[in-house]
Amino acid sequence: MTKLLEKAFEKASQLPGVEQNVLARWMIEELGAETKWEESFAASEDVLDKLADEALAAHGQGKTRTLDIDKL
Repeated sequence: MTKLLEKAFEKASQLPGVEQNVLARWMIEELGAETKWEESFAASEDVLDKLADEALAAHGQGKTRTLDIDKL
């Protein structure tokens, strides 16, 4: 465990029990969400490759145009 994380846990341990539980639930949910995001991103690699290939093909066929942010 890093020194910074130790310091965070030390400060958290001084909170009332209810607030400790809120913090713990938030941390668990946040860590779980990060794992889900990484898994989803890894699983979408083939889809992203296909979309990139389609975009490059469309550009090669002249079906794209330069983005003009003033016209958005």
